[in-house]
This record gives sequence, structure tokens and C-alpha cells, in this order.
Amino acid sequence: MRFNIKSLGPGLLWAGAAIGVSHLVQSSRAGAIYGFDLVGIILLINLFKYPFFEFGPRYAASTGESLLQGYNRLGKWGLVLYVLLTLGTMFTLQAAITAVTAGLFSNIFAGSFTPFTWALIILITGIVIITVGKFSFLDKIIKFIITLLAISTLVAVVSAITKGFNPDPEFTRSFEWNFTDIALLIAFAGWMPSAIDISVWHSLWTIAKKKETGYTPKLRESLFDFNVGYIGTALLSIGFLSLGALVMYGSGEQFSDNGTQFSGQLINLFTSNLGSWAYILIAIAALTTMSSTTLTCLDAYPRVLKPTTELLIPKVTSRKEWNWLSWMWLGILFVGTIVILKFFVTAMSFLVDLATTLSFLTAPILGYMNYKVVTGSNVKQEDRPKLWLRVLTWAGLVVLSGFGIYYIIWKFFIL
Repeated sequence: MRFNIKSLGPGLLWAGAAIGVSHLVQSSRAGAIYGFDLVGIILLINLFKYPFFEFGPRYAASTGESLLQGYNRLGKWGLVLYVLLTLGTMFTLQAAITAVTAGLFSNIFAGSFTPFTWALIILITGIVIITVGKFSFLDKIIKFIITLLAISTLVAVVSAITKGFNPDPEFTRSFEWNFTDIALLIAFAGWMPSAIDISVWHSLWTIAKKKETGYTPKLRESLFDFNVGYIGTALLSIGFLSLGALVMYGSGEQFSDNGTQFSGQLINLFTSNLGSWAYILIAIAALTTMSSTTLTCLDAYPRVLKPTTELLIPKVTSRKEWNWLSWMWLGILFVGTIVILKFFVTAMSFLVDLATTLSFLTAPILGYMNYKVVTGSNVKQEDRPKLWLRVLTWAGLVVLSGFGIYYIIWKFFIL
């Protein structure tokens, strides 16, 4: 297959946004709690959610439109529902990611500021970076940092394997299909590999890449770019799970709910296998990865909600990429995030589990909307999902909806 390098980018940017809390926090915790019990389940989750993310670049490459315009083609209800789902999850998502990033800064620069102060600094700095337009520079270096993180994880896993896997039976725990373990599974799976919201961002990045390069990628090129990022994030999640299992499972030690302490334990997963010399490299990689994820979300939400608002209210439409609507949504996101962090910044695990669970419960709705859009009449017949992908879509919808309904019934009507 002939491939144009100009089509590369959106998939890697997607991977940069996806690799963060789901990998550094949730995958590591899954391994530390259950050992290798969840490896197969996590791979299945990545498989079942694959179509919902793939439909973003597929639709954009085929039609030249973003998923937002596709939702609008479904009727105003599609956009309204998207806005409601976004408002219901974006504050906890941004707060959870910022809390993890603040915990890393607080641990690495011990004794400097409180986690909440670090969160404020991170968010305000992010707004400044967005304002002066330097985010593109960070986007370029994050590709190098993610590569460094991936190689470091692989080497650390191999090193841990050579030391053997001998968990103390007294401290081991197996995954069981009861409500407690399924609730944790849902929390782990909510951002595995990421929230479905990012499919919308990906469709916008695909269009932006086309405008930037002047090159219109073929559908297979856009999907190849996406698959590289998607498969890479899935494998990296198994790497972090393996580190949690090999180093902490059956050791009697558990990850702390406090973000600062958790960050120290996370870095120790690497240094205990690579040596103390790796501390600076891992600290930089973790800080840059989480900072980039925080900035990506901080930048993406107003960029997505601005055109959504313009589609819902045509009178406020502006040709400017960033206008007062963007600032309004950025301000709303900032205030909502700060309010949540004020109360939960030190309860990192609770905040992360809440955000990921909300994302899991809304995933079937956004997934179904993506399916409706990509099978619409404006999509070329040859560009629509093949039979195997449609079957996988419905299988994913059934599985995710089933677990979501089970969770809601037990959480609110039985317990």
C-alpha cells in the first residue's frame, strides 16, 4: 500500500491524549490489585470499543466533516444530547487528569506547593499556553516523550520478569464476578483506552491536518494512522498492568488514594527495575505525558463546544477558530474543574474512579451515535463499515450497555 507521510499525525495525537490516567493510574492499579487476571478483559474492552473510536477518522476522511456535523445531520437532538453528555462528564474528567498531574508535581517537587496549588498553577499555565499558541510545540515533543515512556515501560517489564513473579498468597486477590469487582472493572474500563469523547476530537484533528498540509488522505491512510496509535495504546496499557502485577501484586503494598503518594509509588515501579539512574527520565516522561494530556483536554473542550454551540445557534457563528465562545467555554471548564478539585484533589482514586465510571456509562450512547453517523446516507457506500466492524459494533454496544445497566441497578436500587 502506498502511504503518504503527510497523513500521519491525528492518530498519534489521539494516542497522546489517550495515554495518561488510563495507563499510568488505572492499568497500574489493575495489576497491583488483581495481578494478571484482567489482561484478557482489558484486551476485550479495547476490542469492543475499537469501532466507536475508528468511526471518528473514518467519517472525517470520507465526508470532510467532523462528527459534530454528523450529529447535527441526525437532528438537533444529536447535538443537544452530545452537549448534555459532555457537560455531564467534562468537569470530572478534567479534574481527575489535573489531580493526577498535580500529584506528580507535588511528589517530584516535594515541599514546594500543596496539590491544590499545583492544580491551579497547571490550569492557569495551560490557559496561558493556549493563549500564546505554544501548544503545537508541546504536541511535537510529546511524540518523543511517549516513545520514551513506551520503551522505558517495555524495559522495566522485562527487568521485572527476570526477577520472577512470586506473589505472597496471603496478600493476593483474584477477580470475581461480584458487584465490588465489576464496579472496579468499570472504573478501569471507562478510559480504556480513553473516553469515547475523543472520537469527536479525532475527527476535528483529521480535518485540521488536511487544512494544515493541503493533502487529502485516503480513507485507508487515515485508518492506518489511527490503528498505529490505537494498537500502541492497548499494548502500553498491558505494559503498565504488568508492572503493577510484577512489582506490587501480592507484596502487601497497595497504591495510595493520595495523588502525591501514588506518584511516588508509580515512579518506584520503574526505578525498582531500571535503577535509581532512571528517576529523572521517568519523572520527566510522566510529567510531560500527564501535562500534555491535561493541556489537550483543556484546549479540546472549548474547541469542540464552540462549533457545537454555533451549529445549535447559527446566529453566533464565527469564522474565527478561537473567539469569545471559546473563551466562555474555557472559563466554564476552568471554574467547574476548580470547584471539584477544591474538595477532591487529595482523594485522587475516588475522583479518577468517578470520572472513568461516568465515561463508561455514557460510552454506549456516544458509540451508537457514532455508528448512526458513519452509516448515514452522506457516507459513500464503500467507506461505510464492513460487516465484521458492524457486528463488532453491536457486540460492543450490548456488552457495554449490559455492564452499565447492571452497575446502575445494583448501585442505586439494590445496595
